[in-house]
Amino acid sequence: MQIVVFLCLKGDFAMRTTLEIDDRLLKQALTLTKAKTKKELIHRSLQAVIRQQRIERLVGKLGRLPLDLTPERLAKMRADG
Repeated sequence: MQIVVFLCLKGDFAMRTTLEIDDRLLKQALTLTKAKTKKELIHRSLQAVIRQQRIERLVGKLGRLPLDLTPERLAKMRADG
């Protein structure tokens, strides 16, 4: 299956991307997530990847974070991802 994705990056600029996605993989993901549309599935999948990468980054920092964090420094660390 081909999926065409339009990404608006800045102003009126749009980038078109065509993706080849395995039909069985797409069908299984739609079933497991109960996503109503392919667009919803892609959004949720991207959010899951971002969340997982942030968790892995935090786990990698375990034992290396300073214990004297200020609320401002913690907010900056969260904003930096």
